Amino acid sequence: MNLFFLRHANADWPEWNKPDDERPLTKRGKKESRQAAKFLEGMKVSIDLIVTSPLPRAAQTAKIVARRLKTKLREDKKLAPGFDAAKLRTLLKNYGDRDLMIAGHEPDFSDVVRAVTGGRIKLAKAGIALIELEQHTMRGRLLWLVSPHEIKRSSGNQ
Repeated sequence: MNLFFLRHANADWPEWNKPDDERPLTKRGKKESRQAAKFLEGMKVSIDLIVTSPLPRAAQTAKIVARRLKTKLREDKKLAPGFDAAKLRTLLKNYGDRDLMIAGHEPDFSDVVRAVTGGRIKLAKAGIALIELEQHTMRGRLLWLVSPHEIKRSSGNQ
């Protein structure tokens, strides 16, 4: 199966005084999300379902991508901060063998990618990683990793 990891886009509010779990995307974050969606569309990515963390910054990022790709979207609490390889295994059991995108947070995503591939990455905000995953063994291989800077450059929106 193909498993896409989408880190939420920019949600840095310098004067934020509410709980961190409530932070929404910034204007820049919404733009990064639209660019990521356009990039994925241009790559002719086929995703059966996007599953997102319930936190606003991830859910908003995923919603923008799902709308552009005309893909179904679901929230799952397992993708909230604290996501790990064990939660990934459970999540995948719930959604079957389809090609999925999961939207969530760092450092969780980089840790999970390392657990299933052995590779060390750092997923930037609005960055995307694609893993070819053997679900039965929970072993995979990193096929690509793109940063928002690469996405922006590829679309000519520098």
